[in-house]
Amino acid sequence: MAKEVAIQINNVDKKYYIRRGEVLAVNDLNLTINSGDVFGFLGPNGAGKTTTMKMIIGLAYPTSGEILVFGNTAGTLNASKNIGYLPENPNFYRYLSGIELVSMHGSLMGLERKSARAQAEKLLVQVGLKDAMHQPLREYSKGMVQRAGLAQTLIGNPKLLLLDEPFSGLDVLGRYEMKQLIISLKKENRTIFFNSHILSEIEEICDSIGIIDHGKLLEHGSIKELVGPKQTLEQYFVQRIERERENEKKSFRSASTHHVVHTTWPAERNLASTKPNGISRHARDDKKGKK
Repeated sequence: MAKEVAIQINNVDKKYYIRRGEVLAVNDLNLTINSGDVFGFLGPNGAGKTTTMKMIIGLAYPTSGEILVFGNTAGTLNASKNIGYLPENPNFYRYLSGIELVSMHGSLMGLERKSARAQAEKLLVQVGLKDAMHQPLREYSKGMVQRAGLAQTLIGNPKLLLLDEPFSGLDVLGRYEMKQLIISLKKENRTIFFNSHILSEIEEICDSIGIIDHGKLLEHGSIKELVGPKQTLEQYFVQRIERERENEKKSFRSASTHHVVHTTWPAERNLASTKPNGISRHARDDKKGKK
């Protein structure tokens, strides 16, 4: 039986228009992620990872192409109600407590007040904030804020979780705790799409990966198929990006060579000036010398 498709991205371009022209942030992206998969999206800074995630959520729109979330156009209510989103740097109301934050998001998801409160309590216990759920967020550490953010991502039981750099800014213990939380969600058969620069964590957690650079998808497949047993994901990633950059340099040099402009100037242009009587400056200089 074929798996349900969670995310379908077809021929997507995303252009940003700036003063100096336009920037192609995502270039002809095609990607399919099945329900229940844990997908890691890799690339250097500025490669197009966050832009892609924003288009899936509906915070940005493709210039061309289409994105479907469980068969619904990205950005529509039917698509958005299936999504839980954790941004890279959550900027929550710091005067709210953890329970107030997650309950509020439950209400925004359409849950009744009592149901939102009950789910919020359960989720905060799940992410390890049982003893801190009534404290204001301004008293939370970076790791605690990330865990509270994950709890608000889970409220309403969304089918798709989008996590933008969930390990960002965490210490070793915080990263370990976040990794265990994501692994527990994987066991619940959740569909998880996340960006990260921590490749060792992706190698341990993900079923499949995609590598993007300069808006173009370079590779997509399972880690086992792409990386093989003789190297780490980090080694494979670095080699693949370096190879792509070298190919770009060769293409640029080739294009430059074929666009040299050859201009043949008329012989008379070698003379600096000519008088109306047709005597050149060089001829005048000769006559002056004879005098």
